[in-house]
Order: sequence, then C-alpha cells, then structure tokens
Amino acid sequence: MTALPQGPAPGSTADEPAEPAGEGGSGGGGVSAVGPQSDGPSDGHDGGAGGDAAGDLNADATDDATETPDDTGAGDDTTDAAAETTATTDDADDAADEAADDADDAANEASDTTDDADDAIETADATDAADDTTAASDTTGAAAPEVSEAAAELAAQRELRAKIEQRKAEKDAPIPAGTKLSGQAADLLAAVRAVEKGEKSGAAFFAGPPPAPRRAAPGPAQDAAPARPRAPEPAPQAPVTSDEALAAVRAVLTRGGAPESLAAQVTGALGEQAAERLDADPWQLLAVPGVRPEQADGFARALLGAECRPDDERRAGALVGWILEQAAAQGHTALPADDVRKALAARSVPDPDEAVNQAVAEGVVLVFQDGVADEPGFDDATAADVEDGAQEAGGAEPAEAEPVEVLLGLDRYALAEESLADGLARLLNAPVRDDGSVWPETGELVRAVAGSGLVAHTGGEAARAESAAVVTAAAAAGLRAAGAAHSADGQRRLAELTGPLAAFTVAGLLSGDGPGRDAEGALTLDVLVVQDATQLDVETAAMLVESLPDGCRLVLSGDPGVLRPAGAGLVFHDVLTARICPVVASRMPDPGPVGELVSGIGIGELNQVEAPGKEVVIVPVRDAGEAVHRAVQLLADSIPRAIGIPAEQTQVITVGHGGSAGTRALNAALKQRLNPGPGRFGGFDPADRVAYAQAPGRTVTGTVVGADAEGLRLDCAGTPVLVPKERVESALRHGWALTAHQAAGMRWPAVVVVLPGDAAQGLNRAWVYTAFGRAEQHLSVVHGVDQALPRAVAEVLPAPRTTRLAPLLHGLLKPAEQ
Repeated sequence: MTALPQGPAPGSTADEPAEPAGEGGSGGGGVSAVGPQSDGPSDGHDGGAGGDAAGDLNADATDDATETPDDTGAGDDTTDAAAETTATTDDADDAADEAADDADDAANEASDTTDDADDAIETADATDAADDTTAASDTTGAAAPEVSEAAAELAAQRELRAKIEQRKAEKDAPIPAGTKLSGQAADLLAAVRAVEKGEKSGAAFFAGPPPAPRRAAPGPAQDAAPARPRAPEPAPQAPVTSDEALAAVRAVLTRGGAPESLAAQVTGALGEQAAERLDADPWQLLAVPGVRPEQADGFARALLGAECRPDDERRAGALVGWILEQAAAQGHTALPADDVRKALAARSVPDPDEAVNQAVAEGVVLVFQDGVADEPGFDDATAADVEDGAQEAGGAEPAEAEPVEVLLGLDRYALAEESLADGLARLLNAPVRDDGSVWPETGELVRAVAGSGLVAHTGGEAARAESAAVVTAAAAAGLRAAGAAHSADGQRRLAELTGPLAAFTVAGLLSGDGPGRDAEGALTLDVLVVQDATQLDVETAAMLVESLPDGCRLVLSGDPGVLRPAGAGLVFHDVLTARICPVVASRMPDPGPVGELVSGIGIGELNQVEAPGKEVVIVPVRDAGEAVHRAVQLLADSIPRAIGIPAEQTQVITVGHGGSAGTRALNAALKQRLNPGPGRFGGFDPADRVAYAQAPGRTVTGTVVGADAEGLRLDCAGTPVLVPKERVESALRHGWALTAHQAAGMRWPAVVVVLPGDAAQGLNRAWVYTAFGRAEQHLSVVHGVDQALPRAVAEVLPAPRTTRLAPLLHGLLKPAEQ
C-alpha cells in the first residue's frame, strides 16, 4: 500500500503545532494513506468519550457523518487510519460531519429516580451476557449495482438546485467581482473590495433592495393537490472521465507518492483537467475527501522539491478553504477571521493575515461584517478619516466604537444562507391574509398560520399534534396542505394524525415524492408544516424554501432542546433568535413519567419521578463490561417479561460508535444473543436489525431480508430497501444499538440508554434530552456516570455555532411583535 508522505510543513524545522479546537483534525505523525479507512457508516455524530472516532465515511456523497456537530462543540478527531489502495475514499460530507460529533455523542445519565422499579427489572435472570461475537464476512456476488434511492434523491436535489440558480441568474445578473463567484456572492466580494478602496463603509455589506416576488400566489380555496406516487428516477449520470485524463492523473499521483487509486476521486473533484491543475498546484489535493494538510504538504514536496515553501500562496489558499470546510463539518457556516488566522499559524503559515487577504481576493472565501472593522482594506488612515468626519459633524469626540467581528465563509454556505433569508422574507411578506380562505377557529397556532406566511412553533413530542392540526385545518379551509418530517418514523407518526396522503419526509419532498410541481418547479402547496425543524441544515432549508410558491404558508415546528442538525447551520434556532415571525409555544406537556422526566431535563433539572408502572428504571453499573451485559439482559429478557414490550420494539441508545460500550460492542453482544450467525452477507445475516445511513444525519432502521448480486435487501417498516453491495460496508451497521443522533426524529415503545463511566466528560443537556425522549412508554437507564449526569443536565449546554442567518433576516425584516 502506497501512502502519502507526511510530516511538518514545508520548510519547518519543528514539529507541527497542535491543531486548534474546531478544525476537527488530529495531529498526525507517521505515514498514513490519504483517506481514513471506514469501519462502518456514521450517523453524522458518532465518537464520544472513551470511543474511537475513526471516520465512518463512504464513497456516496449522501453518506452521513458525525454526530452532529452539535453539538459540534467538541469535534471528533478524525483518525488517519491507513486506507488500502483498492478501498473507496470516504465522502467529504461524511468526513466532515463525523469530525464534528464528539461532544453530543458522548453522554451518560441517570440519577436517583424510582429505585423501587430498579428492583423489579433487576430481578430478571442475569442470563448470559454477550461475549465477543465472531462475524465472518462473505461478499455478495458481483453484478452491476442498481442505483440506490439515496443516489436518485441526490440527483433530484441537484436538479432542483440548478433550477434555483437559474431563476436567481434571471432575476439578478451576476456582478464580475471575482472568479468562481456569481449572484449575491459576487455582490458581497465586490462590496468588500469597495471597502478596501475606501469607496464604501462596511455597513453597506447587507444593503440591497427587498426581495421581489418571483411567482404568482396560488388562488384561494383550490382543490387539494393529490399526492403523487414517487416515480422511478433515472440513474444520476456520473461525470464522464476519459481514460487519458485518468492516466494523466495517475502519473501525477505516482510522482507525488500518492496512491494511484485516488485518480477517480481527484478527477471527480478537479475535473477533466485535474492532472494539469494538480501539477500546477499540488495543494489542490486537499479538495479530495479525506486528504489532510500534512499529506498534501508531503505530496507538494515530492512534486516541487526545493520550490515547496510554507509561505507558498497556493498552500495558504488551499488551507483557508480546508479550514472552513472542517468548520462546516462542526455546524458553522462561517468562522471569525481571527480563528482562521490562528488555524493558519498552527499550520506553519508564516503570514496568516496575508493568506486571508489573498484568499478573499481570489474568491476562495467571502468576508462578512456588520460594520467598519480593522480588516482587509480598513487601515489606520481610513479609521482616522472616519474619526475626523465624526468630529467635524458633531464637534465632539466620537465614542469608542465597539469591536466588530469579521467572519469568513465559503460561498457555498453564503449562497445558501442568503437564499434562505430571501425566501423566508418572501413568504413572510406575502399578503396571505387576503387570499380569501376561511380557517376554522381551532387554536392559537392555526390562527397564527391563517394570518402569516411564516410561523415558528416550539414544543415537545405532544406538540406534534398541534402542528399536524394545521394541515387538517388548512384542508378544511380549501387549501392544499401537507406535512413533512425528518425521518420515515416521523412521517409515519404524522400520517396517523393527518392521513397518509398529506405526510412526507423533507427528503422525499425535495426528491419528487409528494405533491406535484408547477411549471416553474414550485411545489403545488398553499400550506407546508415541517416537523422536526431543528434537524434542518441551511442547505436543505434553502432548497425547501425555494421550492415553495409565493403565497404559501410555512410552519417550522420543532423542539429547541434536541440535538442540532448534522449539516452546517442552525436554521430553526436562528429563526427563533431573529424574532421576525410569530412564535407559538406549545403548552401541551409530554405525558406520563417519561414525559415528566424529559420536560425537567429540558429546563436543566433532573428530577425524580413517580413511576408506579416501572415506566422509568435505573440500573446502576460499575464498568463498561457490566453495562453491556445489563443492556443485553434488559432488551432480550427483562423488559419483554416484566414490562410486556417485545425486544423488536425496544431500542438501545448509547454515546457513540466506538469504545467498550459503544454501538459496535453492544451490537456484537446483542447479535450473539438475539440472532447469532456467521454474517455471510458482508457481515450480516437474515433477520439482523440494521441501521442504514441514507444521507448525512438521516438514518433508517430495518431488518435484513436477504442478499443477491445487487446488494443487501432490507425491510424498513414495510418498505423494501436495497443497499447496493458497494455501500454495505460503509453505509450499514447493525441497529440494535444506535447513537442519539442516529435516533433523532424517531421513537420506540421502550428505550434502554447506556451511559458507561468513560462517557462522563462528553455529556451535555441536549444529548440527555434527546436520548431519554426517544422512549414512548418505558425508559431504562444503565447508569455508570455518577454525578456527571445531573451536572451535565444543569450546566453543560451544546457548543454554539457561528451562523449568519439571524443577521441576514434582521437586515431584511423587522422583528415581529410577539
């Protein structure tokens, strides 16, 4: 196996400084291959205390990664595990998202609650706990794989994005303000350069005309749009790369000491001229998923020799982009300029200020600020001119200006946030009160939706009934209405309240499942209710809002206490913070002892609750081995016998994939107990419970039905799903045990939460709230973290994310009167 050369930065005589928190990387010594080797799919946030955080990445761009960067606070250090030259390099989104998980994925819990119930469950036979399981893997037969549902969905999303960009281009011609930019991104860069020349102040950055209507509002009282069955979609066409181009890339990779197997990924990232671009700028290798700066440095040294220097402008520009990509993996859509400079200094860039200026000038990144700041183009002389002007105007000494934080971001997320802000403003400014519809008087939320194009709704699980009632009320008013949830399980629960023809998943709406579209590509809807809105990342939200016609009412309904989305952004929280629309807070409490316990956690209190029916049970353990034993015993024997809930309806939730009590260890023990077998289908057997990572932050659960030449056949709640054989290793895990991020948006009759002692440092309130809240009737807590659990609930909040949506909304709209 050929590996990329690594080591300190070019020209450096000392070991590379430790990478600052937030980059999501691990300092690397020794030689490792370009891509981290995958040992299974990621839920977008795995890792955690005591667990390995090896990147579970796959070759499909829809694979998920990192347990949301929630809580992004502490991102997983992506391990540089050696990857064989024949292995597929993992997806960039996956790698990024996997890097962002540590904090929320690691968690513990439990405190003294209902010790009486403890005895009842623990009297169950301490039957054989699981030992090591052996899983011999047999590969399925080779055949041309069928396009997966996730791949078809990705193709549909790309087609929608293309339509969105085309409509934007027709509305506002792009300003030639830099390479690789168009539309609003180009406007921003042009504004930055105007500040640099002293032609404008930084306050003009967000100036611009209000968004103009783009589509006619639908007429009132139209017939409900029938749900359209999802039609088979054509296979996405992979970029055609000539044999000559691949051969040229292989030659460059060989000269640089990189594996030839990366050729396809390099051409996919850099295009048909990849060989020429890589030869001219070796650091463009960082565009390939899984490649780290030290590996790109080694590659550049092999190609450039003595010309390879740490102050090379090409290296600085590539590092700026890579740092911001790592930040996006942790949920940030932008980073403070000072943080970027510190990260560049840690990578041995001699002049971080100049590197940032160069990256802005070349359009690699965009700069954002709310006012005048000491940034590129704003020097001491300009500051003196501003002071003099103020004194001439008022004759008094100017007050000391507050420091202005300057942010740097990638155009990808800048465009998404700006498009989303414009779309939300468009919906909110639509005259929906005058559409002629007559709504039934059924509650505060329905009244708010009747009078506003955008409404935010907060509440726990019980509040889902309130937002579902909006769909039925809108239909009664003669409007075309639908609801969408984050997961297939959420869709099922929504359908129980609205009927199956009005309930979808967000991903399904974007990929063609659900109502039809008009000639301009907009969904034929008058009202859309989005449940689990806390799981919306900025790019998904932008695509969803852009697909709504003018005059459509949008309801964003979610629970602010749960884990954050796997992708970049904090859409629901930003809308609440901006206060630009009506916000309706549910007063419906979650029922039963479990609901009472979870509600207390949401406000920072871990209370004892009365559980006469053994609804909440605490099982104390001394170590991780005992935690695994108890979890197996509870799921396989105690809960079915004492509570009456079968094992098939009980879910184990733990802090991460790795570690002695992570999902891997628990699933191995549970398989040995519940469905032992050789794992003849790529490590899986018929009747195995599995979790399939269809996309970042979106996991479906099911059971293995069989396997054939095309891949593994699953039954996911009655829906047949095919996992192509090339994705089995990277996108599929056993699913008796999940992480809290994988479980987001889903619920089960009974849940066993496993909190081993080594997870105490990673606990926070959002993780505990989410994990405990997955239980409908019964919650067992395998508790080994002592006082770390109540301390985390009371004191430890998710790490903040840096986003721009709230200030963008403030620039377009005035705060609403609540």
